[in-house]
Amino acid sequence: MADKRKQNDMRLEKVCKDGLGQRRLIIAANRGPFEYYTTEDGRLQVRRSGGWIMAMLNALARHKEPTWVTSAIGEGDRKTAEKAEWAHFKAPLLGRDVYLRFVSTPRNMYHKYHSVFCNPLLWFLQHNLWNAPYTPNIDKAVYDAWENGYLPVNQAFAQAVAAEAKESDVAPLVMLHDYHLYLAPQYVRQALPDVVMQHFTHVPWPSPDCWELLPKTMQMSIHAGLCSADIVGLQNKRFAQNFLHCCDCFLEGAEVDYRSQTVFYQGHLARVKAYPISIDVANLQKLNASIRVQESDKKLSPLCRQHTIVRVDRAEPSKNIVRGFRAFDLLLEHHPEMKEKVSFLAFLMPIRTHVRQFQRYAEEVTALVEAINARHGTAEWKPIHLFNENNYPQALAGLHHYDVLLVNAISDGMPLVAKEGPIVNQRDGVLVLSEGVGACEQLGQCALAVAPTDLESTAQAIYTALTMSDEERSQRASQLRRIVEEEDITHWLCCQLEDLASLCQRAPVATA
Repeated sequence: MADKRKQNDMRLEKVCKDGLGQRRLIIAANRGPFEYYTTEDGRLQVRRSGGWIMAMLNALARHKEPTWVTSAIGEGDRKTAEKAEWAHFKAPLLGRDVYLRFVSTPRNMYHKYHSVFCNPLLWFLQHNLWNAPYTPNIDKAVYDAWENGYLPVNQAFAQAVAAEAKESDVAPLVMLHDYHLYLAPQYVRQALPDVVMQHFTHVPWPSPDCWELLPKTMQMSIHAGLCSADIVGLQNKRFAQNFLHCCDCFLEGAEVDYRSQTVFYQGHLARVKAYPISIDVANLQKLNASIRVQESDKKLSPLCRQHTIVRVDRAEPSKNIVRGFRAFDLLLEHHPEMKEKVSFLAFLMPIRTHVRQFQRYAEEVTALVEAINARHGTAEWKPIHLFNENNYPQALAGLHHYDVLLVNAISDGMPLVAKEGPIVNQRDGVLVLSEGVGACEQLGQCALAVAPTDLESTAQAIYTALTMSDEERSQRASQLRRIVEEEDITHWLCCQLEDLASLCQRAPVATA
């Protein structure tokens, strides 16, 4: 598979060199590849972000120097932005250079944008968490957050993108990311009519009945904003179809073509496409060989029994952690012969601990684990080992040992653990995968797919995986590895940039 990765890298090099040519690439997202912080002695230091941001940048920076437009979130970011006087500057990254431009908005405005409107409202809505106690309430605070947070921050991002574009002789290519910037494409288009632009949404795109929880003005503005992009990217075909259906419902006068997957609205054609995001396989394998991972592996090995179930998740309600543990509880009830033969290692990373709903959910998870361990455990055997800490090397070591990897989110864009697990696992483990996640469309044929709320079927799927023949386990694991290695983060980038490059060839090469 090293040859396939090399082919993907050559393909990315070709599209950056030939397809994009002299056009600058501007990426905009709420988070950037770095965050700056102040040390105790007052010095500014920089640390890297994680996740898709670094994976994307590592692949891209070998062939193209992007400009990354990002929010100045913490005090370190704000001080750095003030020092840079809003001009872009070079920041060190793994021996390469990347241009950064911070969008520094008033703290209260950013709070309304990020902590009132984006999180939790949009995030909860798009993950289908409308059931109590997670129902979004549209009150005066939300209207205020929309008018005095979400709108002006999106406008500020568009202004920063336009300012960067005007430094180029040729109109740039712009890639916007995620639910924080749904309105930005329209504002960018107003400032740069000839720009070639994509918006990619990392979270699920639910059906219209879910979006109807929002007031009509917000529904319309969000969908109209996105339709100002040339390409609207989503994680899978189902989410793309949902977006088309939403445009049909909410945008009066829109011409929606389901066959060609386009929306023609107010004189502009938006193409709606699926791009399943992936992982940086080479860097994952490099980290997997690190001393920290190997040391964690030694500590975890004594906790494993004849069979091991593993889950790695952020501790948030969409991940369906409670139902996963209840399904395990049912497994032990239905198959008492499994007692003392199976261990469940759960690596949960705390997130948004200041949000009340997340606090309650974490408490519910802990209480359930304690109850299951008390009901089934013995002096020699603890059924569930719960790790509540942000320790990625430890979680990666845990993935070595799974016979079953449980990924049962209610709804999720693309849970990357479903792709990381098959790369580092050492036991031909089986993936039990929720039908509600974006990854199921791509990986479901090699996994055991389950409805996320079906406890009985989830318990049965875990049992089936634990008792599966070695031959079938090996076949499924090999197929998963092949898909992930062939369609890695570089492949994801190539698909998008090739589509954008084809539009660049049709678009006038205008001066910004």
